[in-house]
Amino acid sequence: MAKKTNASRKKVVMAFLLLFAPAFFLVFFSTRSCSNNFKELDDFGLAKEYSFIDTKGKKRTSKDFEGDIVLITTLQETCPDDCAILFFNLQQAIYQHIYTNKRKKLKQVRIISFATDGEGNPLEDVTTIDEMLKDRVPNYDPETWILAKGDARTVYNFERNNQNLLQEGDEFYGGQAFQELILLLDKKNHLRMVLRGDEEGMIRRMKEHVALLQKQYDKEAAKK
Repeated sequence: MAKKTNASRKKVVMAFLLLFAPAFFLVFFSTRSCSNNFKELDDFGLAKEYSFIDTKGKKRTSKDFEGDIVLITTLQETCPDDCAILFFNLQQAIYQHIYTNKRKKLKQVRIISFATDGEGNPLEDVTTIDEMLKDRVPNYDPETWILAKGDARTVYNFERNNQNLLQEGDEFYGGQAFQELILLLDKKNHLRMVLRGDEEGMIRRMKEHVALLQKQYDKEAAKK
């Protein structure tokens, strides 16, 4: 019964992604070719400005991360056992890669995870999640993977083709679709990719897109 319920849920979520627009969520099927067979990610436009309080009590805004590549996710107190995203895969496939290479090309890549109560609302006390990150993430660096206290809906409030990421429904984690999504923002806070974070394959693809975006910047720098 559990397997049938899980399969049904995935079908509904995929239907939502397709409804939002294949060219938007599944852009990895249609990246455009540039010279030298270089693939460049599409640019979906400027994301909303956002702000949050970090674990040190400091207010930070999207402007503080200009010049950085940023991945946006959510985290819940029930992580890593019950989480809107695949926590283990995110930290293994993406965070550890960023940390290992941050002294080289990936020093400007960060993860910002908004703490939610599981139903999409901002969590006031992030102590449990902060301790979980320190305990469960090898080489945890709070300036590379930043835990945020604030309303994640602000940055997820993105619309395309008359569909918004802030979808609601029983088929989504906590009734809020955005909690399951990972956003990729470029150095100018433009949205470059949206993928589900509750599937291992999608997390691997996001890692590939971070690399593509970094190569794009490397190419631009080489021209100067």
